[in-house]
Formats: sequence, structure tokens, C-alpha cells
Amino acid sequence: MGLLKNMFTWWEGAGLSTVIYTRRQGRQVGSDAAGNTYFQSKDGSRRWVIYNGSNDASRIPPEWYAWIHKQIDGLPDEVLPPVRKFEKPATGNRTGTPDAYRPSGAMERGGRRAAASGDYQAWTPD
Repeated sequence: MGLLKNMFTWWEGAGLSTVIYTRRQGRQVGSDAAGNTYFQSKDGSRRWVIYNGSNDASRIPPEWYAWIHKQIDGLPDEVLPPVRKFEKPATGNRTGTPDAYRPSGAMERGGRRAAASGDYQAWTPD
């Protein structure tokens, strides 16, 4: 079902045309901890990623994001300094998930917010 599914869906994994283009025009240059694989065209003009799972750009770590968008010339492992102990790993976009940020007045948290401080006066037309 994997090949047939990828032929008709674009939101999970690479489509058939991307796989064909990658085999003919690209060369693999690396992968990240999430299993995403990064490619570059043989002439070096294009760079792309084939995701391991759903196609979500927020799943690209910052170092590979810099490489994809040509902010750095070399591969991240070669040109960037090592990760420091205090740096947290990158996280994906959590909007729409149970882990999403919800402030105190959000409907998901009861829809109640703190009362106004008293310096607010409602506008009334003359």
C-alpha cells in the first residue's frame, strides 16, 4: 500500500515524481536525527528534503533549515559548531495538537480570563 498511497497523496512522504527526480538528478548529502533525508542536485543548484513521515517544514532542525535555504554553504556537520549542553533540541509545530500553547482565556481552558484592572472605559458614541 505504501507505493500506491504515495502516488495519490502529497502530505506523507515523497510523491512518485519526487522519487523519480531524486533518483535521476539528486545525490544524498545527509540525514538528521528525525530520519529526514537531504538531497542536492548534481550541479549544486537545488536542495530538498524527503521527510520521514508527514510533510511538515517545522520538522526540519535549524541546522538543516540553514542548509536548505542556502544560509550556509557546507553541510551542517562540517561548518557549524557542535551543539552546546544547554541547547534544547528543536521541536515541531504543535498548533492543533494537545501540546499546543493555550493562554488562560482560551476556550480549551474554560474560556475565563482575569478581570480588567479598572483602567478600561468602554467607548460610547455621543
